[in-house]
Amino acid sequence: MLKKTLPLLAAALLFSQWLQAQFLMDMVDTTKETGRGLLAVYKKFDHLRIGGYIQPQFQVASAKGAKNFEGGDFASQVSNRFMLRRSRVRIDYVHFGKETKPGVQIVFQFDANERGFTVRDVWGRIFENKFKLFSFTTGMFARPFGYEVNLSSSDRESPERGRMSQIHMKSERDLGAMVSFDVRQNKHPLKYLRVDFGVFNGQGINASGDFDNSKDFIGRIALKPLHLTKSIQLSAGASILHGALQNNTKFIYTTGTENGIKKMRVDSSATNTGTTSPRHYYGADLQIKFSNGHNRFTELRGEFITGIQTATANNPETPTALLTGSDGFHQRHFTGAYFYFLQHLFSTQHQLLVKFDWYDPNNKVKGNEIGAPGSNFSAANIRYNTLGVGYLYYISENIKLVLYYARVWNEKTQLTGYTADVKDNVFTCRLQFRF
Repeated sequence: MLKKTLPLLAAALLFSQWLQAQFLMDMVDTTKETGRGLLAVYKKFDHLRIGGYIQPQFQVASAKGAKNFEGGDFASQVSNRFMLRRSRVRIDYVHFGKETKPGVQIVFQFDANERGFTVRDVWGRIFENKFKLFSFTTGMFARPFGYEVNLSSSDRESPERGRMSQIHMKSERDLGAMVSFDVRQNKHPLKYLRVDFGVFNGQGINASGDFDNSKDFIGRIALKPLHLTKSIQLSAGASILHGALQNNTKFIYTTGTENGIKKMRVDSSATNTGTTSPRHYYGADLQIKFSNGHNRFTELRGEFITGIQTATANNPETPTALLTGSDGFHQRHFTGAYFYFLQHLFSTQHQLLVKFDWYDPNNKVKGNEIGAPGSNFSAANIRYNTLGVGYLYYISENIKLVLYYARVWNEKTQLTGYTADVKDNVFTCRLQFRF
C-alpha cells in the first residue's frame, strides 16, 4: 500500500511544479482554529497547495515498558527510543468562482512513518458566496469539539494533546458532515463568531467502520480572537457532543453501592439489549494573550470538559466494536481539563511552556476505593495528573526544536500495580521540519 501511494504523492508534487502553482496561505485547516476561517489568498488564480511536516524525536522514559500518552507505549524492554512521531503530506485544492470567491475546497492528508501508512483527512467543502456566511463540509475530518483537539500537531506547543483529548477523541477525526457559520465580510457585526454543527459516525477513524445506527451530534460556538485592548486578545468557545452506543448485550454497568461497597453495578435486564448507552460531553475553553511588545506574548489557555463516557471494563476509550457475550458497556461520569502558560523568552524564537492537565475517567470513585475488597473497579477508573515543562526554539520558519518533560502522577489505589505512583514520566526531544 505504502509503495503504491508514495509514487502517487511524488507525481502530485511534480505536477504542481509543472503548473507553477504558488501555495495558498493556510486558510482552511480543520485541525487549526485560526485556519478554519477563510483567510486571504495570495493571488487570484492560485488553486493548489501542497504542504507537510515531519517530527523525528528521541524519548527517554522513567522505566522500561512505560505506558504513556506522549507518543505511545514503550516496548516491554525499551526505555529510550528514536521514532518518527508524524510525517504528513497535505494537498489542498480550492476552486475559485467569479470575483475570486472560493467555491469548493478539497483536502487529502496522509501520514507515513515506521509504523505504517494512514489517511488523516479526506474531505470536501462547499462555500456559500451570496451572503458569505456558510459552508458545508463532508468526508473524514476533525470533529468540531474543543480547542486543543482542533489545534494542529504542527502548531501545538506541547508534543501531544492531553490524556483526555487522546482518549475521548482518539485520532481527532471521524466520518460525517458539518455546517459552519463563519463570516467572510470585514464589516459584518458577527464577524467574530464561529459556529460549527455536525453529525458523525461516532467511533472515529480507528474503527473499521460504523457498527450501529447511533450518531454523534457535535456542536461548537466560538469567539474568534478579539482585541479587548491594544495589548490583550481574547478568544473562547463552548462545545457539546451528544452521542450513544448500542447495547449489544443485556449487561450495563454503572457506578453505585452494594452492601456498603462502592463498585460497578450491573443491570442485566433482558430489555437492555438494543437500547443505547450515552456518550455526552460538555466543554468550555478560554484563551487570553498579552502583548509584551516587540511581537512577544504571554498566553494563557484553559479547557474543562465533563460528561458521561461509555467504554469497556478495562479501557476508558470509545469502543471500536460492539460487545458480545457477558461483556457490557461501562458508563462513567468523567471530568478533565488542561491549562497552558506560554511565555516568549528574549525574543519570539524562544518560548517557555508550562502545561498541566488532569483526567478523571470516573469521578464517582476515588483512590483506595479502587481495588478495595468486594469492588470490581479496574485501572480504567484511575485519575491521572500531568505536569509538562518545555522549551521551544523556532530555529527558522521551517524548523522547530522542542524539549519537553512530562511528569505524570496517578491516584494511589488498592489495585495491584497501582498502589504507588507508576514510573511513566517521559522526556521528549523533537525536531520539526515543515514545508
